[in-house]
Amino acid sequence: MARLHSRKKGKSGTKRAKSATAPEWVSVDKAGLRETIVKMAKEGVPPAKIALHLRDQQGVANLRAILGMSLLAFLEKEKAAPEYPEDLLALIKKAVRMRAHLKTSKKDFHNKVKLGHVESKIGRLVKYYSSKGKLPKGWRYDQQTALLAK
Repeated sequence: MARLHSRKKGKSGTKRAKSATAPEWVSVDKAGLRETIVKMAKEGVPPAKIALHLRDQQGVANLRAILGMSLLAFLEKEKAAPEYPEDLLALIKKAVRMRAHLKTSKKDFHNKVKLGHVESKIGRLVKYYSSKGKLPKGWRYDQQTALLAK
C-alpha cells in the first residue's frame, strides 16, 4: 500500500513467523515477566518501550507466545494500560514540536504543509479510536490544550 502523504510506495520486508509457542531458548519465567511488565507500566513507561526493553535486555522475542495475549491486552487486563493510545500521543507531541518550530521559523512552508498532514492524521486516528471506544465520544484534538499539556 502506498504512503499517504509522501508519494512513495509502501514498505516491504520479512514478517515474523507466527508461532503459538515460545521458543525453547527463552529462559524467562512467566510470573517474573508479568511482574516486570506491570512494574514498568505503573512507572509510566509506554508499551513500545516495555517491549523493546524485554526484547533487548531479557531476550524475549515474542510476548504473545509467552503471555498468550498481546502486551496491550495484558496491560488492559491488569488495569495498567495507558489512558490514551501511544500512536495518538506521539502524533500530538510531533504537532506540538512543529508548532514551536513554526513560531521561530515563519517562512518554513514545507513544515506548514507537513503540520497540516500530521493534524489530519490526528483527526483520522481520533475518529477511529472514538468508534472503537478507546477515546470518549466527542473527544477532540485542540492545539492550545496540547501546547499546555506538553
